[in-house]
Amino acid sequence: MKMTEGDDREASGGSALQTGERAVIAGVLALIALLAGVDVAVDLRQGVTLWHVLAEAAVAVAACVGAFYLLRGAWQLRRRLDAQGRDFSAFRQQAEAWRTGSKKYLDGLSQSINLQLDQWQLSAAEKEVAFLLLKGLSLKEIATARHTTEKTARVQSSAVYMKSGLAGRSELSAFFLEDLLPPQ
Repeated sequence: MKMTEGDDREASGGSALQTGERAVIAGVLALIALLAGVDVAVDLRQGVTLWHVLAEAAVAVAACVGAFYLLRGAWQLRRRLDAQGRDFSAFRQQAEAWRTGSKKYLDGLSQSINLQLDQWQLSAAEKEVAFLLLKGLSLKEIATARHTTEKTARVQSSAVYMKSGLAGRSELSAFFLEDLLPPQ
């Protein structure tokens, strides 16, 4: 499933504003707060009515609070993204360590599957389709990976099932993988 930029922001806990947009809005709010503060200072010297000074002071405070809120949100989002980046890096290292540690077993499994596919007398194309089916690819994805049509992938997968005597993808996967799980 392809994630859009908005989905990515939602998944990371961010809002609909991008970091650059947050900075611009926070800058504008800070400028408003500064200008309102200068205006309040000038108004106090000129003896303007108290309600007018309080209204402008409220605008300055609201702008400061808004700028602080946006900057705090950006900072929190950056921290979450950094943490997710570290977590993802650790995950990638674990996955690579697992691949490295299990390579000889996976190679052996791959060779054993290949021998069984030979016993079923599958063509080279049918073997490739069988391996892609075992990896969990859809017929459309198999067709794309092999630069064929989806109909060709469907015909070849049907040939795999027919020659193996299995009813479908689930039985094909179970044929090779059911003994991998330890008994309960």
